[in-house]
Amino acid sequence: MLNELSIRNLAVIESVHLDFRNGFQVLTGETGAGKSIIIDALGLVAGGRGATDLVRYGSDKAEIEALFDMPSDHPVWESLSKLGINASAEEHLIIRREITTNGKSTSRINGQLVNLSMLREVGEWLVNIHGQHEHQSLMKVDEHIHWLDLFGGPALADALTAYQSSYDKYTALRRQLQELQESGKQALQMQDLYRFQVEEIAAAQLKIGEDELLQEERRKLSNAEKLYQNVNESYDTLYNNKGLQAVGKSMQRLQEIASLDPAGLQPLLEQVQSAYYQLEDAAFQLRDYQEQIEFNPERIDEIEQRLDLLSSFRRKYGENVQEILAYLTKIEEELSLIENKDEHIQKLQAAADAELGKLGGHARKLSKLRAKAAESLSQEIEGELKDLHMERTRFAVSLKPLEDPKGTEMDGRTVRLTRNGIDQVEFLISANPGEPLRGLSKIASGGELSRIMLAMKAIFAKVDRISVLVFDEVDTGVSGRAAQAIAEKLSRLSQSCQVFSITHLPQVACMADAHYLIRKSVEGERTFTKVVRLNEEGRVEELARMLGGVEVTDKTLQHAREMIQLAEVKKTAAAG
Repeated sequence: MLNELSIRNLAVIESVHLDFRNGFQVLTGETGAGKSIIIDALGLVAGGRGATDLVRYGSDKAEIEALFDMPSDHPVWESLSKLGINASAEEHLIIRREITTNGKSTSRINGQLVNLSMLREVGEWLVNIHGQHEHQSLMKVDEHIHWLDLFGGPALADALTAYQSSYDKYTALRRQLQELQESGKQALQMQDLYRFQVEEIAAAQLKIGEDELLQEERRKLSNAEKLYQNVNESYDTLYNNKGLQAVGKSMQRLQEIASLDPAGLQPLLEQVQSAYYQLEDAAFQLRDYQEQIEFNPERIDEIEQRLDLLSSFRRKYGENVQEILAYLTKIEEELSLIENKDEHIQKLQAAADAELGKLGGHARKLSKLRAKAAESLSQEIEGELKDLHMERTRFAVSLKPLEDPKGTEMDGRTVRLTRNGIDQVEFLISANPGEPLRGLSKIASGGELSRIMLAMKAIFAKVDRISVLVFDEVDTGVSGRAAQAIAEKLSRLSQSCQVFSITHLPQVACMADAHYLIRKSVEGERTFTKVVRLNEEGRVEELARMLGGVEVTDKTLQHAREMIQLAEVKKTAAAG
């Protein structure tokens, strides 16, 4: 659940710190008081995109901080672990978000910096916001299949994953097959080019790293005379011109007197001895090196020709020998495909047919699980709608194959394969007895859609395990018994998760476990929004205002008290 929410310099809010409790939280206030800013703050915590105009005028940045207390078995901890965020279920989960006036946004989870996509991935497990117009998503038939799949749970999710994996393999094979079948005259032209290139590169017998070795050899051969002269002079200086003899003589003299002053002369003697033997070894190595120096103009010409060939290859085939050989492997494969086109087509066709057979099995399993889920979802939604005073409403999930004359033959039908399967899902409703089931987009009113969406939220709260549900005026367009039914539904829903609702209806507000009043005031030339949790008397006064408008009378106050008392009776009965 959400324990605390701190907001600073967000729109007209200068500073607000709220403590929340479990259950049903209601936020009320006059139109324009800033109720939606609280929802915006929760949206930002859940990874929503921020805008510079959200920063309070005159401030450098807006800051939002939320503290969550989540059970150890909640999926959010696994999500945090996968993202590499250190967090323990034994501690609170703290999310902090800053938005600056220059458009930059900074997000932290338990003090660790995260990017917006990471925050959004975590936020999806924490907060679900149902805005005033979100029920319009029910009008989009393409979205219905995703609702059904979510309701189907892990078994359906696994079946969908298996289907999609097979679908990706099948479409990849079909794409390769189509490309190979469509390669005609151009392929024949490329065949001659590839064959020439393969023969040219293969004949060169390239070796990785040979260009570097050739350049080094050329450098030595080109400077053979200079190398020989300098090495020879170095050797003569050391060996023939008494260089070593002088050092040896110095060593002999020190040996004669070292015993007279061992502490002072023995270390010096050892240094000279070491120098003598090192110089002697160097002289012998110079002699050997001199003997190996090669004067070979013909070899230089060979190297130059080979390097010219490699340079030509680099211009045509790759930056170095390794890339050239990789290109050779690639065009050999391409050439094999062209020269053995019919054989490759047969292999690809066989592989595609085999994968299509697997895909059909996955599709049938997926459709069966969806049919089972559709029946259960229809029954559960009708049950929820009865609680919302839509007891005569029939709800059904239509599940039909996506038949397409240009599609794929499967089980005697020509169907259209999509990445979501071969099913077309649509939610149907009959709001009045005797009327046929029709699509939601054709007959449902705004109030009916709001209640249907609430019914679905009540069902999916058991499935998706999101801890905080936020309803922004879900009761818009309803009144009377329907409003009371929505209030009771929201209250019951709060028994399984924390529920927040912005409302203008007293029937909803009276069912709250905690009631927050959002009030706007003008001090000097600045506007401020404050949020306070109402005590019992404050709740009575706010309900009376919602009932009677500007003027609060004794009758509206009495009515408000009665509503709160009746609400407590209903909540106690529902809990029992």
